Amino acid sequence: MLKKICTISMLFCLSFLFLQCEKNESVQNTTSNSASDVASKKAEVQQEIVEQKVEPIKYSEFVFPKGKKDSAMAAFDEKYSEEEQYTILALNRLDKKNKWRADTLIIPEKLDTDFLIYSPFPKKVENLSAVKKMVFFSYAIHAFAVYENGILKKWGPSSMGKQGTPTEKGLTFTNWKSEMATSTVNSSWKLGFNFNIYNRLGIGWHQYDLPGYHASHSCLRLLNEDAKWLYGFADQWVLDNTGNKVLAKGTPVLVFGDAEFKTKPWRNLLKNPEANTLSEEKMSEIVQPILTKILEEQKNSEEVRSRREAEKNNDA
Repeated sequence: MLKKICTISMLFCLSFLFLQCEKNESVQNTTSNSASDVASKKAEVQQEIVEQKVEPIKYSEFVFPKGKKDSAMAAFDEKYSEEEQYTILALNRLDKKNKWRADTLIIPEKLDTDFLIYSPFPKKVENLSAVKKMVFFSYAIHAFAVYENGILKKWGPSSMGKQGTPTEKGLTFTNWKSEMATSTVNSSWKLGFNFNIYNRLGIGWHQYDLPGYHASHSCLRLLNEDAKWLYGFADQWVLDNTGNKVLAKGTPVLVFGDAEFKTKPWRNLLKNPEANTLSEEKMSEIVQPILTKILEEQKNSEEVRSRREAEKNNDA
């Protein structure tokens, strides 16, 4: 009888332990699933934001009549704040110094501090998802764009090589940079936040006048704020200890498109708000032929920089 009671008690204890373990495992799975669900939901929301269809912004024009340009400019200055003027001028590929050159400006119906909403570039490019950093310069629409893992981070106006001294097109990579460089064409030209992309040609992007058309001697001109941002964003190349051999290239840069040097493509937005829009499909088509090369250089760059960092830590 005693033996039977002990057996029953033991079975009861084992059953209790089994149920308790099952309960704990269920709680852990629930917690794990809950965390996974939250992460998944967050990713879905971010994707929805990226993919959200936004109605194109419409534009009107602000005209500066001949003979009355000074009074019209005064009215423009009075009507729009400094921030609003910055946006309007950037959309017209002008900086503040050169706004006097305008005879007509396109004005968005919605003036927003988030310049990304005016982007002619797509918010995402799926086949760039494995590319950590990528910079584009479009000759056709006088603009640049920056992507991180296929997501648009920044865009802005640019003035590139004029017809007589065009910017070389194709895939290249950033190499060296200088916060203030001197032009090899004219020593009086000071180039802020210069980042070289064609070392043998001495061509890079930097701050300089944006007059509303392609005007440079092959370089890629930017607004000061954009040049400064890109100066901190892009990676320099890695050289060997002699400084004569490139071990790793910097950030990939693609200069593409054909410019009609006598036209202002942003004026087309008055009739068609999507006149300058580059679709994700179009950007993917542009990227696909060079994607393998970009990923190969990215892999090599990561390996070289990792070794350099390890050597630095060992020396320390």
